[in-house]
Amino acid sequence: MRDITRLKDGRWQVTLTCLASGTRRTLTAKTVFIGAGGAALPLLQKAGIPEANGYAGFPVGGSFLVTENPDVVQQHMAKVYGKASVGAPPMSVPHVDTRVLDGKQVLLFGPFATFSTKFLKQGSLLDMFASLNTTNLLPMMQVGLKSFDLVKYLMDQVLQSDRDRMDALRAYVPQAKQEDWRLVTAGQRVQIIKNDEKEGAVLRLGTEVVASEDGSISALLGASPGASTAAPIMLELLRKVYPEQMASPEWQNKIRAVIPSWGRRLNGDVALTEKVLAETSRILQLDYAPVTPVAANDEGRETAHVVGK
Repeated sequence: MRDITRLKDGRWQVTLTCLASGTRRTLTAKTVFIGAGGAALPLLQKAGIPEANGYAGFPVGGSFLVTENPDVVQQHMAKVYGKASVGAPPMSVPHVDTRVLDGKQVLLFGPFATFSTKFLKQGSLLDMFASLNTTNLLPMMQVGLKSFDLVKYLMDQVLQSDRDRMDALRAYVPQAKQEDWRLVTAGQRVQIIKNDEKEGAVLRLGTEVVASEDGSISALLGASPGASTAAPIMLELLRKVYPEQMASPEWQNKIRAVIPSWGRRLNGDVALTEKVLAETSRILQLDYAPVTPVAANDEGRETAHVVGK
């Protein structure tokens, strides 16, 4: 998506460009959702909706040490996390992870933070500056002054040498040899900067759904959602964009057919929790053993027993 404008009839005109061929085409739609990663904020700004005012983007990149040495890779078949450094953002938690990269099974370690003013890995160095306007310049400056620990962390990361990165790796893989590992750039993540009614200008490290008042256009800003957050984020999007339909029995029945526990609290409901865990385990082919019914022991306290291997 290269451009977006609103037509007089209320619909949106979207301009698309094929990266492979360079061909361009134009579409019109009544409802538009922008899920464009780092490019989401500039596109939302082009739409010109007031709900986009005050939002700014702070790009943070990441790189990993990678080895394809089969002798090393076969020794580690899991993902193991450590602890983040003081002042480091949550997504910087170091980990050793087995992955498939370019068709090869590899072992990677990181992330190591990088900084660029690009909003996308293949973007322009002018991306961050082009997104600044009269509504978000002050919040961005205020966050820069308030987030000294983050700024210091990024500076330390950018100034790291190859030896520094290998030393960090050897805290997890003590026998690591430098000739087995190479540095790979992973990508860019544009963090959200916004004005909060209570806290003032803040840096958000998660995701946020922004929608126009009429629900005709919406966007997902911030970090890319993982499997644990993608579903609730999309449910939030539906509530903002289609509030009337979401309140209808027809839509609610369809959602509950996919998510039986939707709209119900699992906390305190043992039976429902067990049902959800059992169904999830069946789908994921996990070996889950249910909890036996709660019973009172000799001292009158309620206890639950886990049955299984």
